[in-house]
Amino acid sequence: MAAVHHAPITEIRRAVAVALAEDLTPLGDLSAALVPDGPAVTAAFVPRRDGVLAGTRCATEAFAQLDPDVEVRWSADDGDAVAAGATIGEVVGPLASILTGERTALNFLNHLSGVATLTRRYVDAAAARGGTARVWDTRKTTPGLRSLEKAAVRAGGGWNHRGNLSDWVMFKDNHLTRLGIAEAVRQARATWPARTIHVEADSLDKVEQALAAGADAILLDNLSPAEVREAVALADGAARRPLLEASGGITIETIADYAATGVDVISTSHITISAPVLDIGLDIDPNA
Repeated sequence: MAAVHHAPITEIRRAVAVALAEDLTPLGDLSAALVPDGPAVTAAFVPRRDGVLAGTRCATEAFAQLDPDVEVRWSADDGDAVAAGATIGEVVGPLASILTGERTALNFLNHLSGVATLTRRYVDAAAARGGTARVWDTRKTTPGLRSLEKAAVRAGGGWNHRGNLSDWVMFKDNHLTRLGIAEAVRQARATWPARTIHVEADSLDKVEQALAAGADAILLDNLSPAEVREAVALADGAARRPLLEASGGITIETIADYAATGVDVISTSHITISAPVLDIGLDIDPNA
């Protein structure tokens, strides 16, 4: 599966180290410390329901940081559809180490697979009526886990909006109360000439202002599908067509209507902040 479905390894190591410290500080795993040594055991990662997998490298890293004698083998990768009851990976090693790392590994795996699974649902819904709009995430992510959650969005077939405030210049309505669209774009172009300039517009009048100012991208905020279609027509007639993003109150039930307008991307925070976990268990077989 494409490496793009995985977060940077530096981010994975950092997040896993923080999670393990949360579990093991200050005295370690008091329960596992009492488990006697014995032959290596095998544990299987098994989804309890169908979904899309994400976070495998986080789960692997959790065991790697705990004990180099634990081996993790995957038969599925991030971005793969997984079926309830089917083994998708195995962990082999000392029982105590597997028990210590189990919850940290599953917390990452379940949460990130939940993000990927919900993203896939939105992507499929957007395409239901032949729309070609891409599904974008937002910066509404769990603090400290943004890179991991954005990778999970990619695993689910979605695309990433800007990663942080330094990626490009984006003027929301609160910025524009003092600057105004034309002046905001002018200053941004003069100050950050290599950056994308993205402007929020919550009316067709503001869409026209953003087009006249030469914005690179326009966020169509809380407009109806009919209004978005009008905005697309305005942009198509402009000398330089910007990227058009629809956002604000768009649900899985309405996303197909927006995708059919001709808009380029549809952003939603639901896929990161409202995704239920994909329940994946770690079933230990002491005889394997």
